Amino acid sequence: MNRVIALCFLLLAAVLGFIHIEGRPAWAPFTIPEVAQLESEEVQSDSKPGASKLKLVTQSAITAPRADWVPDTGVASVHAASLIVLKDGNVRAFWFAGSREGAADVVINSAVFDTKTNAWSAPVVVMDRVAAEKGLARYIAKLGNPVPARLSDGRLQLFFVTVSIGGWAGSSISTIFSDDEGSTWSRPQRLITSPLINLSTLVKSPAVQFSDGRLGLPAYHEWIGRFGEFLRLDAAQVIDKRRMSSGRSAIQPLVFVNAAEDATAYFRQTRSAGQAKQIPVSHTQNAGQSWQSASDLEVANPNSAVAGLTLQSGAHLLALNNIEVGRHRLVLLMSDPKVGQWQVIDVLEDDEALPNEQRKEYSYPYLMSANGNDAHLVYTWDRKKIRHVYFSSAWLTRAFSQLPQQSSAQSMPDSKEAQ
Repeated sequence: MNRVIALCFLLLAAVLGFIHIEGRPAWAPFTIPEVAQLESEEVQSDSKPGASKLKLVTQSAITAPRADWVPDTGVASVHAASLIVLKDGNVRAFWFAGSREGAADVVINSAVFDTKTNAWSAPVVVMDRVAAEKGLARYIAKLGNPVPARLSDGRLQLFFVTVSIGGWAGSSISTIFSDDEGSTWSRPQRLITSPLINLSTLVKSPAVQFSDGRLGLPAYHEWIGRFGEFLRLDAAQVIDKRRMSSGRSAIQPLVFVNAAEDATAYFRQTRSAGQAKQIPVSHTQNAGQSWQSASDLEVANPNSAVAGLTLQSGAHLLALNNIEVGRHRLVLLMSDPKVGQWQVIDVLEDDEALPNEQRKEYSYPYLMSANGNDAHLVYTWDRKKIRHVYFSSAWLTRAFSQLPQQSSAQSMPDSKEAQ
């Protein structure tokens, strides 16, 4: 009976939500990621058609990925790191930290990575539970999952999860703005995704840009079904929303924009025992107004988040745990969308050879590029630290040039090839 009542409330909220967004601005095409010829760090290779367009550098110029740690704040648990490039080319990180996930003492921290000196600034607290309560004028039990975005007017926007009652299934998304690249922030505001209950909406993955300057935010639900939802935003106002993965046990959508109207979403799977432990996929051909289920991406996924990035070369990157159980192995994959295959190009962590009790958790990766050709990766390291890894454009270009061709590629088909 309780489930029936809850379902009735959810249906009523959906109807009211549709009425609420009726008459909002029309949908616009996506902003197409710029695909450009790579710059001076690139390496020439004859192993791939078109490689002659890449400039030649000596092998000594290609350094291995560089790893360090996001600054320690002295707490027992950290998680859900994210990144954004600043106007000066540096990189700002966000993560939540406290005695444990979901504890009342959890705060959202931030620090800046100087790309010239390869050094981190001292961490600062961006949001805590008390400040969230004061700004939102409501009780806040816990905070989580900070996700930054850049607005068309140049401001930074930070989305984060707030919970007033219950577990993560009782979440809503709140947001703050900064006019000074994250040094100071506005009072928090709550995103209203439903005018009735406005519960069970979370965020994990980066927003995408529409050509009219608005943002498309991949979100997800964990109450009465686990599914992805695509929010069309005008600053802090939700002007439309669309279901992405109804009934597929698929959360935390990651969106790759392929063209003005075309995008592919990869999900963290939360399927029951006996079902495929692979990456669920949805596809849109009308800039996110509707999404259709596609064949799984045939890469193992153990109910853990995936991260992705499109480089200016057109290459796609994925960071994930490519095992069916546990989070003790984390890898970086690359794909040439024209070929449609995924290849492991770096094994970041692997405790497979250790006994179960000695394996650590490596999870919640997040990828971004500072210049379109490189990649910064952060991920949770055993829930105790945040690991930061930098991949230079030269290293990624060499990896791209060495991708296998269609005839010899590993069996990791791109979702569009698998449809």
